[in-house]
This record gives sequence, C-alpha cells and structure tokens, in this order.
Amino acid sequence: MMDPGIAGASQLLRRAREVFQHDAAALAVVDDLQGRLEGPLRIAVAGMVKAGKSTLLNAIIGEEIAPTDAGECTRIVTWYRHGHTPRITLHPILGEPQALPVARADGRLVFNLGDVRAEDVERLVVDWPAAGLRDLTLIDTPGIDSLSQDVSGRSTEFLLPEDTPMAADAVIYLLRHLHASDLRFLESFKDTAAGKSGTVNALAVLSRADEIGAGRIDSLISAAVIAERYSRDQNLRPLALGVVPVAGLLAQSARTMRQTDFEAMQVLAQMDRKQRERLMLSANLFIRAAEPAGLGSDAKASLVQRFGLFGIRLGVALIRGGISNPTELAHELARRSGLGQLLSNISSLFQTRADALKARAAVVGLEALLRGSPREHALALEADLEKLQASAHEFRELKLLATLRTGGLSLTPELTAEAEQLVGGRGSTAPLRLGLDAEATPEHITEAARLCLNRWRLMAENPLTEPAALDACRVVLRSCEGILAAYSALPAGR
Repeated sequence: MMDPGIAGASQLLRRAREVFQHDAAALAVVDDLQGRLEGPLRIAVAGMVKAGKSTLLNAIIGEEIAPTDAGECTRIVTWYRHGHTPRITLHPILGEPQALPVARADGRLVFNLGDVRAEDVERLVVDWPAAGLRDLTLIDTPGIDSLSQDVSGRSTEFLLPEDTPMAADAVIYLLRHLHASDLRFLESFKDTAAGKSGTVNALAVLSRADEIGAGRIDSLISAAVIAERYSRDQNLRPLALGVVPVAGLLAQSARTMRQTDFEAMQVLAQMDRKQRERLMLSANLFIRAAEPAGLGSDAKASLVQRFGLFGIRLGVALIRGGISNPTELAHELARRSGLGQLLSNISSLFQTRADALKARAAVVGLEALLRGSPREHALALEADLEKLQASAHEFRELKLLATLRTGGLSLTPELTAEAEQLVGGRGSTAPLRLGLDAEATPEHITEAARLCLNRWRLMAENPLTEPAALDACRVVLRSCEGILAAYSALPAGR
C-alpha cells in the first residue's frame, strides 16, 4: 500500500504537470521532483573541515570509494548512488556532463579530473554496485567553515539553498566538539518549509571518537558519555535527533579489513605486553621501532594509517581474547567503532519514514515553483497543496516533533518525552514508538498502544488542556490509532 504522503505528493505532481504543460522549464522541475519521490532517500554528510566526513561515508558504504585526503575532489559535492556498473560522471557548472575514468590504487577509488578545476565542477556523481547504496543515496559535502570561502560557500549553498528545496532529505552532521559554528549551521539547516513543519531531520555524530580518550582502549566509553551529554544540551537538542559517537577510521578499516592487517595484529599480539605498550606510546615510535621481528616499518605505517593506535590496540586485545580469523575481528571492530549504532539510527530515524521525508521534499519543491509562477497557475494548485499539508498525518508528526524538541508546548517533561517517542522521534517502527523490545508480539504492541491511546484521549478531553497541547494530543492519538489499525488485524502469534 502506498504511503498517503507519497500518494498525495504524486497526485499533486500529476496535477502540476497538467497546469504547466506548456512550460518546459517548469515541467523539468516537476519531473525532477517526481524522480526524487520515486528514488532512494538522500542523506548528506556534512561537518566542519577534517571532521572525518569521507571516512565515515566509506564506513557506511563498506568500501573505500570516497577520497579521504586533502585533494581537489574533497572540495566538490559528490553523490554516491547505487549502480550496476561503476561509473564516475563530472557535472560542470557550464557545459555537458562528462565521464571520468574509473581506477583504483591500493584498494581505493581514484578521481582524476583531468584539466577541469574543482571550482568549475557543480558535482560529481559516483554510481557504484554497493549493497549499502541500494536504499540510500549518500552525498559527501566539502567542509563548512573552510578557510576557503569558495569551498565553504559551496557546501552551504548546496545544503541551504535559498529558492529551492534542499537536495538531501536528511543530514548526518559530524562534529568533533560542540562549537557555536556547529549550532549556527544546524539552526540554519532546520527545515521550516513543507507546511511550516519546522522539521528536525539531522543526526549528529561525534566523529573521531577514539581521539577523545587520546587513543586509549576505553576511548569510546568516554566518547559515549560526552555524546549523551551533548544529546541533552538545550542548544543542540532542538536541532538534532540524537548524538552518536563513532570512531570513523576504525569503522572504515574494519569494513575493508585485509588479511595482511589481521596478520600484522597477530604478530603484535604475540609480543610481551609491557614491551608492546612502550612501543605504542606514539605513532612515530611504533613505526620506527625495530621490533617486533617480522613486522617492518611499512607494514606498521599502513596499520597506523588504516586503524590508528586505538584501532591497533583494540584489535590486538580482541585477538588476545580469542578471536582467530579476520572476518570475526572485522565484525567485532565495526561493532565497537559505533558504526552499528549509527546505522541503526539511520534506519530507525530516517529510512523508516523515508516516504514522508521524500514527500515533504516534493511539497517544498512545488511550493518554490509556484512562488515564481504566474498567479493563475499558482491558484490552480495552492488549494490542493494546502489540503495535503493539513491532512497528511506524516507531515503533522514531523511538525509536532520539532515543536516538542523546542519546548513549545505546555506539557510536563514526562509527557513531552512520551509524545516525542509516540510520533517517531526515536524511530518510526511500532516497538520504538511504544518503547518496546524489537521482538515484541502483536499482542504486546496492541496492548501498549491501547494504553497510550486511552491516556492521551483523557488528556484531549480534559477542559483544562491548553489549545496548543490539545492539537498535540490529537496528533499523538492519530499515531496510536495508526499502530492499532496496523496490528489489530494481524493473526495472533505473528
């Protein structure tokens, strides 16, 4: 069954195609919006310079295809999407798109712009047969607040366009520490279009989390504490759905582990513990030291470049703890890097409501088109547009979520937290909305949903409930009714 928001947006676009049938430029916009509605969810990866965007993107994809050096291509907005055949297409600001050669060096994809300057490129599009890109299109953006105003401005223009909908449906925003510049960007990014929804559709990542504890083996524990504190920060909370700590370099290298990496860590695991710890006081000392026998400086330099001292220490500890093959080690390192938690958050917060996010983008695009169109064309569509925005429950949930996060309702903290959860602020699946285990049975789900429905119905019927809170109650009630409708019809035991 088609999502109501998607169905409504598709109907609006069909109507727009009729209204603009003699306007080629407007029809091109409508076609683009329709393609976006039918395509995968788009997630941009953004953050300050050297936040680790490309490294994290590689970790999510599971292959080293995004350049992580400081070359020309890191100054260009680059799209990574699923394709059956590897292909790189350069879209210049002026002129026709052109294919670039697909080449790899030391396992990494190499971008060769030829004679084209980075500042003359609008975007690069990489089609790649990676499973991680089947349901997501990932967009790597240049660092914000770069010393080069041209580079920083390009990212800001892409992520925060003035007269068109943002090209991404959601953002993963990387921060190393919480700075005022991070808050300024997220405040600007917070979507206030699509029916004035004020949507919060950003997820913050405390990147390079292993560096917080100076590379100690317990670094991610310290990072998790800081991420939890940031997630409760009154300035950040209205702007991001959560904060996840991730050791990006470890995540990338774990997902692309080589047999030689495992064998090198095995050699280190056989060393005397005190000798190994002295060796790893710094990266330079580790690389230059003559020991251990059988592990040369090139091999050690490669380990440091790919895993960092934190990743090496953790890998060695896991091998000494009993892991005996590279596949098992790769899985455990990826899990401990925080990547699993990030992927889970992307799924629960964005992918489960992908239809609503894409439909909202189509609505924003249509609104922008109507603003610049003749009045008679706009009048033919504005009523239908307003009707969809008012009636689509998915949009109402997104709007309420933003209001709850900014503390804009006279509800107790407990009720605010419950309402936020019920409208999908921690994930859109029924168990996540109801605070149940992922394996909860339909019986448990319907029982919990009925209890929530009754509690919020009583509040809605209370004459002392303020009007704004009453509107929130109605949205929450509709969400509870949706869960009951979906699960009550299921056979028992499913």
